[in-house]
Amino acid sequence: MYSGALKDKIHKLKYEGKSGWAMIFGRLLVGWMESHPEQMHDIDYVVGNPTHPGRQPLQHIEAIMDAAYTEDVTHAFPLSPPGAHRLTKTTETPRSANRTLEEKRAAASAHATALNWTGDTDDIKGATILLVDDVFTSGSQLQHVALRLRASGAADVQGLVLARVPWSG
Repeated sequence: MYSGALKDKIHKLKYEGKSGWAMIFGRLLVGWMESHPEQMHDIDYVVGNPTHPGRQPLQHIEAIMDAAYTEDVTHAFPLSPPGAHRLTKTTETPRSANRTLEEKRAAASAHATALNWTGDTDDIKGATILLVDDVFTSGSQLQHVALRLRASGAADVQGLVLARVPWSG
């Protein structure tokens, strides 16, 4: 749940650049993968939902994914080496934080359009991808990125998040 101490720590990483939290979240990601082998069995790639290269104070998702790769000392999982992310974002797009649902959907569509698969395009054909993100709010971004990856040839895209925003109704 995106509240309390977890919300505070994600915020410190994302908006204050407290990069030590990336290592903690990377360890949590690898711990989850280790404890869920049945869900990791058919995963071909574990990729982060990328941030823009100019993101300040840091590219938080990339930092988490780099930390996860470092934590996975036996290379048991299909994580990309630091700095060699398979999914990258090439341009800045509108932010979705604190926006209406309609604005979030528009931002998610723009975000997905700005993504590139950096490997051989044949790599994605028929692949099962685990897409990692920090916070799940409306699901729009994961949905749009998954649709983009599927349109590029991925057979399946599954999502994994650190926290989800409490439902409001």
